[in-house]
Amino acid sequence: MNKKLWIITAGFFVLLGLVLLTACSKKQASNEEEQSAATPKATATIDPSTVGSVQGTIKFAGTAPKPVKIDMSQDPACKGANASEDMVVDNGNLANVFVYVKDGLDNYSFEPPKDAAKINQEGCRYHPHVLGVMAGQTVEVINDDPTTHNIHPTPKDNREWNESQPPKAAPIDKSFARQEIMLPVKCNQHPWMKMYISVVKTPFFAVTDKDGKFEIKGLPPGTYTLAAVQEKLGEQDQKITIAPKGSQTIDFTFKPGGAAAAGMGD
Repeated sequence: MNKKLWIITAGFFVLLGLVLLTACSKKQASNEEEQSAATPKATATIDPSTVGSVQGTIKFAGTAPKPVKIDMSQDPACKGANASEDMVVDNGNLANVFVYVKDGLDNYSFEPPKDAAKINQEGCRYHPHVLGVMAGQTVEVINDDPTTHNIHPTPKDNREWNESQPPKAAPIDKSFARQEIMLPVKCNQHPWMKMYISVVKTPFFAVTDKDGKFEIKGLPPGTYTLAAVQEKLGEQDQKITIAPKGSQTIDFTFKPGGAAAAGMGD
């Protein structure tokens, strides 16, 4: 090979090397950008010294429907209360309403509690009738009845399961991966047994007691959408603003046939 040809050949390979090196560098930079884009942004942290709270009462306007009588005679072991729980009203106060912060917490992330949420089967009823849990939190199901139950959640966004639990059997431990509000649970053995589990991404939720009251503590300052959900009457939403160390009182009023009115107090 003469000297001129050798120089041309060497130059070609040097140029090819530079092209390949540039391409690799661009690919590496592109991969780093993709990884950076896929990496979640740092989440905000809550300053405990600034947190506030929201509380209120859920009301039912109008004449409360009479509880539907439940016939438990198919199973002699069932000796629980024989009235439906789909709408529990006492002096105009509505129990078993799930209240939660629906929007406004996207900059925060929360780990599920280490303690399990508990569901007990006693008197051939689910206790509680409405339960709130965080996604990923363990739900422990207990059977204190002298009869066998089939626990059967029927979700839309989570995995469905159906497990039999004999009397005094070991607890069944489950969890739900995705947010889902008022997920129905039934018992295949006893068709009147029904309850609802609301799975949320934050710890800011509550279920109204027999007096229709709720309280959500530890909210960082901000503007949020507060939702109240009842299994027969639907959902009401309302905007709230929590000032540093502030407290808001929010009262909702449901009317027969669906969600209708909301009111805010000081």
